[in-house]
Amino acid sequence: MPLRQQVFQHVRSSGRAARSDITRALGISAGSATTITADLIASGILREVSAPAGEQTRELGRGRPPVALEVVGGAAHAIGIKLSFKRHSAVLCDFAGNVIATASKSASDKRRSTADLLDEITVLVGRVIEKSGVSVDGIGAVGIGLPGIVDKERGLVRWSSLLKDVNVDLVAAFAGRFSAPLFVDNDTNMLTLAELWFGVGRSKEDFAVVTIENGVGMGLVVNNRLYRGTHGMGLELGHTKVQLDGALCRCGQRGCLEAYLGDYALSREAATALDRDGSGPNDQDALLELLFESAKAGHGAAEVIFQRAARYLAVGLSNVVQLFDPPLIILSGKRTRYDYLYADEMLSEMQKLTLSEGRTPCEVEVHFWDDLDWARGATVPALSAMTDRMVGGQEAQSR
Repeated sequence: MPLRQQVFQHVRSSGRAARSDITRALGISAGSATTITADLIASGILREVSAPAGEQTRELGRGRPPVALEVVGGAAHAIGIKLSFKRHSAVLCDFAGNVIATASKSASDKRRSTADLLDEITVLVGRVIEKSGVSVDGIGAVGIGLPGIVDKERGLVRWSSLLKDVNVDLVAAFAGRFSAPLFVDNDTNMLTLAELWFGVGRSKEDFAVVTIENGVGMGLVVNNRLYRGTHGMGLELGHTKVQLDGALCRCGQRGCLEAYLGDYALSREAATALDRDGSGPNDQDALLELLFESAKAGHGAAEVIFQRAARYLAVGLSNVVQLFDPPLIILSGKRTRYDYLYADEMLSEMQKLTLSEGRTPCEVEVHFWDDLDWARGATVPALSAMTDRMVGGQEAQSR
């Protein structure tokens, strides 16, 4: 990454930084830091502010009031969107990555056409712009995360559980309605970027994220960069096979991990275990909540469903450790509130299934991120693209 970019990224990731902090963190001379930051200030991208208490002794130079540098948030704006079943969410961020406005929209839990999905996106973008007070022309880029297999480089949604259509050129379709460029990716990749930029990943070089929601997703960071595979469509953990000729997955194949862990898999078994004959809750979320409450109350069949799902999760996580050897796996997604899925029994099973000789055990943490956090992650590629254009050089995904 060019030094100019490194300086800017350090200030943005720090929130505020003195020039002396920049010289130490990047290992550059005070003169270089002064020259580069002066140029960024002249470009309207950085500005000087009073140094925070406790940091005032760090600034170099005698007779000069202690100052720090921060990103000029109003220099640019980006929108991030998470598309999902039943509800879509959006955030509008400034150039510093601060959330300015949020919006959400209810959606159908059925597959829809590309045109219908674009209608939903259009309404959502309009809502978040209206709430922010930023003009449409002030949006520099938009990021969208959605479940499925996405060819990020071509902007193609090869397959998504939200869409009836396959191989959808969502970037081109979006361009027919908006002038801002679109960056589309798998939603778990977007959440992983949120963890990398705004979460615990800021202090980690390598980690994995596994999400459990309607499906099962995975993101992987290696050397501070999101790993995607040769064609940009790797790490589909939910569609790795854990049982030959096993349960039917919504992708059309059998034996996928998410066919035992996803919402639709658990609710399929819940209906039988709880003897739902059409009475009681028909909503999938309500049914799963009833299943969880029943398990906690000692309902044997309900407990077995979660315990069985946890064992399959242990298989999936052990495979992640065996293949990629991450020091940390972060479990996320709305189903992480079901503690059976990360109980000591599951973690113990995961370790037993992993060749552990000479290996430091992989840590597993549970981070509950709501849909707006996922949407904030979708602003990362948009902010990165704007940084390329406004700061110069090739933007790395590390910060």
